[in-house]
Amino acid sequence: ELLNSLRLMFSRLSSHRCPNGHYVKPSINVAAMNGELICPECGEHFYAPGAEDLAFNSTGACKCCGGTGIVRTVDMDSLVPNDSLTIDEGAVAPWNSLMWSLMTEVCRAKGVRTDVPFRDLTEREKEIVYHGPAEKKHIFYHPKGSNQAGELDFTYFNAVYTVENALAKVKDEKGMKRVEKFLKEVVCPECHGTRLSEEARAPRLMGISLADACRMTLKDSIVWVKHVPESLPEEMRNMARNICESYLEVAARLMDLGLGYLTLDRASSTLSTGERQRMQLARAVRNRTTGVLYVLDEPSIGLHPANIVGLNGVMHDLIRDGNSVILVDHDTQILKESDWLIEMGRGAGADGGAVIAEGTIHDVAENKGSVIGPYLSGAAVGRSKPERKPDFSDGAIHMETGSIHTVKPLTVDIPKHRLTVITGVSGSGKTTMVLESLVPALEALCYDKRMPDHVRKIEANGIHQVKLIDATPIGVNVRSTVATYANVHDELRKIYGRTAEAKRLGCKAGDFSYNTGSLRCPVCDGTGTISLDVQFLPDVDIPCPECRGSRYGKQANLLRYANKDGEELSL
Repeated sequence: ELLNSLRLMFSRLSSHRCPNGHYVKPSINVAAMNGELICPECGEHFYAPGAEDLAFNSTGACKCCGGTGIVRTVDMDSLVPNDSLTIDEGAVAPWNSLMWSLMTEVCRAKGVRTDVPFRDLTEREKEIVYHGPAEKKHIFYHPKGSNQAGELDFTYFNAVYTVENALAKVKDEKGMKRVEKFLKEVVCPECHGTRLSEEARAPRLMGISLADACRMTLKDSIVWVKHVPESLPEEMRNMARNICESYLEVAARLMDLGLGYLTLDRASSTLSTGERQRMQLARAVRNRTTGVLYVLDEPSIGLHPANIVGLNGVMHDLIRDGNSVILVDHDTQILKESDWLIEMGRGAGADGGAVIAEGTIHDVAENKGSVIGPYLSGAAVGRSKPERKPDFSDGAIHMETGSIHTVKPLTVDIPKHRLTVITGVSGSGKTTMVLESLVPALEALCYDKRMPDHVRKIEANGIHQVKLIDATPIGVNVRSTVATYANVHDELRKIYGRTAEAKRLGCKAGDFSYNTGSLRCPVCDGTGTISLDVQFLPDVDIPCPECRGSRYGKQANLLRYANKDGEELSL
């Protein structure tokens, strides 16, 4: 939301460009009412852009990329993924999945050899495949698996145009999935990733454009904004100070939370978990509220101990303003800041659900029934393990990368058959190095995928698979459960399908599936919940009144299996 203030600065306080390319100095006429400007050099009358005209999600968007800063273009490397194949064997991938197979015949009619490995074609032949003109050719076509054949005239679609044509005709997500494997995202050649149109990039404030200001880090932008008022004519300074103060007030919260290194144009999708949480927190508390209860669920996740200091500071600011704060957390560095601590436990699931300790930090630390108490008092200091010396005797994974986001070019060696931990303050590049560099590079080696452009070298002899375990929700759809994901449900269905009662009723293992089986609840269709349409409000999901959330119909309850203790249970 800092952009709101920046756009207002550049709309009201800038030197604006006339249609003939001349700049008009800042004036109170524009600052106060967006009045008409007259170019002192050419006499052209024009109006300065408003704040909305400088927004990349409005009229200030780059016409080429639509305000995204990126464009999709054909990935040339994807067109012929295996150049050892001949065109007849399907070397040109888009012709196989996006176009009729007869394009091979048309290509042959244009003089391209289709029965030799693609790598052995001449440069002229390859150029025809990739960029050949759309000429009509008379061909004899015999579809595979058919006894029919015939002559016809058909227009040649080269490999690149095949993809572009398919992209233009995409109407749904399924169609997009067929095309997107042949596409790549690149920085927009028109706006160079700034998302702004040429007109929106034109105003100048203290010698720079709005795009230049967005490239600054938050810390540098604060220094720049503080100097804006004094750079303007005297009659504009009061207005400038008011606009700048709103920017500095929002920025101060982000600085308190240790985010001063972020550039203002950083895509939110590239932020780490800790960065996203602190951004959300800063947005929630940017206004001086009072009498508000703030509830935060584990805000310390992903944060380095050094970043928690700023987080605690924000909590204390909220309390001083007359608010209340509830934190769900486990980090003792945060817990020790609390005025009152409530501990649930002792265990998880059936072993939890009770308050086992509450009070001040001292009270809980001295409570014999508390699990967290010994950690608060220091009594549970773990025994340190003997220092381990670096051991690369089993080899190493070696990686070299170029710069990406905030991560500079780096070289790293990771020992094989060892436990390696990546640490550092939030935003230092841990996730980028591992999830955007190491894992994709290893996947490129193991699964013949495309190597990330910024990875310069990767060596991983003996590594054949990569398994990423992250916080992504498990399961492929809303019907997934722990049982289905862990394949336990498949075994249970087999067991119940073998019972005598199931055989008598003609039920097989497949009938016990609550996705497609005949025994699933007919009311909720095996989801366990139904959705109620509440007018003017979001839909409300409630447990199915028929199966009470079990997902199975009444007949399934009649089919029981006796466990080793003789207890009969339904699935």
